[in-house]
Amino acid sequence: MTSARSTLTALARSTALAGLALAGLAAGLVMLAAVLLTFLVGLVIVFPPAVRLGRAVTRLQRELAARWSGIPIDDPYRPEPPPPVPQADGWYRDGRTLYKRPTVPAFNKRWNWLTKDPATWRDLAYLLSAPLAGGFAAAAPLLATAYGVAWAAGGNPVVGAAWILLAVIGGRWYAPWAVRLHGQVAAALLGPTEKARLAQRVSRLDAARTEAVDSQAAELRRIERDLHDGAQARLVAIGMTIGAAEQLLESDPQAARALLGKAREASATALQEIRRLVRGIHPPVLAERGLGDAVRALALDSPLRTHVTIDLSERASAPLESAAYFAVSELLANAARHGDATEAWVDVSTQGPSLRVTVTDDGHGGADPERGTGLRGIERRLGAFDGVLAVSSPAGGPTTAVIELPRAFRVRPAPLSPWRYLGRLCWALWPIPLFPQGLVAMVLKLMGSPVKSWFLGLRVSEPFQWPVIMGMILLGGGLLAVALATTARTREAEGGACG
Repeated sequence: MTSARSTLTALARSTALAGLALAGLAAGLVMLAAVLLTFLVGLVIVFPPAVRLGRAVTRLQRELAARWSGIPIDDPYRPEPPPPVPQADGWYRDGRTLYKRPTVPAFNKRWNWLTKDPATWRDLAYLLSAPLAGGFAAAAPLLATAYGVAWAAGGNPVVGAAWILLAVIGGRWYAPWAVRLHGQVAAALLGPTEKARLAQRVSRLDAARTEAVDSQAAELRRIERDLHDGAQARLVAIGMTIGAAEQLLESDPQAARALLGKAREASATALQEIRRLVRGIHPPVLAERGLGDAVRALALDSPLRTHVTIDLSERASAPLESAAYFAVSELLANAARHGDATEAWVDVSTQGPSLRVTVTDDGHGGADPERGTGLRGIERRLGAFDGVLAVSSPAGGPTTAVIELPRAFRVRPAPLSPWRYLGRLCWALWPIPLFPQGLVAMVLKLMGSPVKSWFLGLRVSEPFQWPVIMGMILLGGGLLAVALATTARTREAEGGACG
């Protein structure tokens, strides 16, 4: 029962993807018409709505790929431009032209954003080729069923029943494969390019840099305040105490000796405060022994019973280790101060090229980055390295925080995969069955042309001509889809190895 339900679900999904491919083709034709009207006639107002329509359809394709195929696809678009900012005199500058209102500069920014983004034109290419790239492959069970119904209606129920039975039996394994293939094709054509990833990363790093500068300024003010109110005040008091001892040295040596003892105690206290302040800036154990031993030392100083697990094969760079260390320190402090926790678990490990730190405590939960400045500070610190912080803290606990810093370690490049050679073979072969043996033969068949030439679909006997032609179209589309999927898999593997 479960197997039949999963088969029906896969068939329904493949049918929906075939319909979505046709809808994408319609949206692609709308975009193509808008491009022609814009660049040939000058009707620029139709271009942005057409691009938004195309992006809505491709966004749905990405969502279905993630939901049905388990292949997440990030948005490939470059960051949206910020709104125009007026000058000191209230006018808006766009190039060498000044405008009293922001309408034209804003439109020009959005126009450049849409037209110069390669993802816009990749969306158009995908929508126009969607029936060929994935539509025919996903619609194969539906087409076989329709062909069988046509044969049955034409007076040959045996052949019709055979085609319908073939669609039902073959769809059991073919439909799930077609759904996964759609996700791989969508990842290859609709995923972000390296330039788009770089632009998005630059935008994130720019925002993180601004927050890091603000955070650094606040940290410097804190250090200045701690020095002024702590060590500096004690050093001034030590100087005054030594001065008083000098005045009493001749008249009252006993009192001078007592004052010098107090000065010695005050100097020891000031030294402890300076050492504590230095550890807050960059702990010596972190620089000398690395992140693992630094976290263990942090656990010994924590008021919580802290269990530490370290699985690191090598050291990360000093800035990354510092960011991870202070993030763990802040999380443990929050657990003790705000979560009323008594026990904590810290796991530091490598995940490929990434550094992952997991901190769990048995507190009462309720931690929220939107409400706590400490967690926001951790996010700002990690954001400078493209790091992320994920917090799960339901009411009643426990609280689990996961920190991931990508590209923390170097990984040896993976060996060349056979997928690359399979992809090259498919890239070389897919036009042959799709165009001359498939689409061209189909046009000649519909026109009733007597030309048979070397078209296989026209040389076989009449009952098998349409199946051979449709099979060639499916074969060409399948080879193209496999080529795109293997290319996407190879790029993903190489990107993970080089990260």
